[in-house]
Amino acid sequence: MTLRRGFKTEANEIALSIRAELGLAASAPLNPWLVAELLDVPVLGMRSFANEVPTAVLHFSHEAQASFSGVPVFAGTRRIIVYNDSHSLGRRANDVSHEVAHALLLHSPTPAMNDLGCRLWDGEIEEEADYLGRALLVPQEAALSIVGMKVAPQDAAREYGVSRKMIDYRVRITGARLRVARGERFTF
Repeated sequence: MTLRRGFKTEANEIALSIRAELGLAASAPLNPWLVAELLDVPVLGMRSFANEVPTAVLHFSHEAQASFSGVPVFAGTRRIIVYNDSHSLGRRANDVSHEVAHALLLHSPTPAMNDLGCRLWDGEIEEEADYLGRALLVPQEAALSIVGMKVAPQDAAREYGVSRKMIDYRVRITGARLRVARGERFTF
């Protein structure tokens, strides 16, 4: 699936706008829980439901951990985010950022499953939320700063609270190495 024309630029503009609203520099690390708070969207870890659905929490904390990352739960016009708090910190940041991206993009609620119990999936909105979620965590300006200041990827991952894989992806997808090598002028 391909993102619509102009979406990547729009996503970076949203990421920068959110940073500005939070008083952060364009290349500063971003806490996605603060973005959710800014949007008045409560964020709850899955394990907070251990008393209500202990079997499900146990299932998604261990044998099926990779099967559940996060989900928006709607009550009328309100939404909350429930995420898998058994994942690594970097993965949790990505999961929450992805769900926050759905809220920022005003994606409408849809049923999670069809009448047969099969998962419903809208690839287009999921791809948009993936891209924006990652851009929120590591916007183009951050990728350029990481490369321009020669920050080791593992150090950048620690600073931004994401995985090394996320840093590598954002540096690659933004063309940061090539752009810095060409000597493009950027403010870090």
